[in-house]
Amino acid sequence: MSLYITSLNSGSNGNCYYIGNDDEAVLIDAGISCRETEKRMVRAGLDMRSVKAIFISHEHTDHISGLPILAKKHNLPVFITTPTLRNSRLRFDKYLLNSFSANEPVVIGELVVTAFSKFHDAADPYSFVVSCNGVNVGVITDIGRACDNVVQHFSQCHAAFLESNYDEEMLLRGSYSWYLKNRIRNGHGHLSNYQALSLFQQYRSPGLSHLFLSHLSRNNNCPKLVGDLFAEHAKGVNMIVTSRDQESAVYQINGLSRLEQNNFGAHMTSPSQLTFSFD
Repeated sequence: MSLYITSLNSGSNGNCYYIGNDDEAVLIDAGISCRETEKRMVRAGLDMRSVKAIFISHEHTDHISGLPILAKKHNLPVFITTPTLRNSRLRFDKYLLNSFSANEPVVIGELVVTAFSKFHDAADPYSFVVSCNGVNVGVITDIGRACDNVVQHFSQCHAAFLESNYDEEMLLRGSYSWYLKNRIRNGHGHLSNYQALSLFQQYRSPGLSHLFLSHLSRNNNCPKLVGDLFAEHAKGVNMIVTSRDQESAVYQINGLSRLEQNNFGAHMTSPSQLTFSFD
């Protein structure tokens, strides 16, 4: 069974990722408004009724701002750790709240969601791999560095939303204070373009078919810069630069090797295709 995935929004103004099969889906983070989430899902041809749960990576506003209304309106279980909930200062009806632990799979229908810890400047930060019948999709953003956990889980992905937050030169030459610049690049902030590229080059799975370059900084990065950098090294992987202003297309991930993908059928995107999902 394939997984269907899209970035509904990706960036410091809000993050929300959809991963599902034919029957059920989950959202990873809910950092845009309920109304905007609904609108983008409709435009993408997705049905909110298929969403069965929301998983929260950490308490920063760009990952939770739409959560209370979205969860209440659609009666969606929220999977969030106690430290994250406490630091979010959000309030929910208790029946919606569920916790999770690192490396302990949560089963949502035929989907299996596995959280793993990472380095980020939050109370209890996690990234996730969503699996279904051997197909693995990672949501690996807001990571200060590619620690062993990140490497292990990324190397098993058939598709991944991978942070490529900033260009080192743009950050250093930009207007941010030195405190903020150091916070971004100190190993507990965000992953740079070249750090993301190094992770991709060294640890990508032979079955990786799609890489979504995600959580780009508006001030310290450029979508074309990221796209050009990764296109040079794609080697058969479809590269999609996600947007901070609109949803991406919906992609079908089937877990086939790149050789099998080339023979799979007309619905598959062509090898080394670069898609820019931004205005």
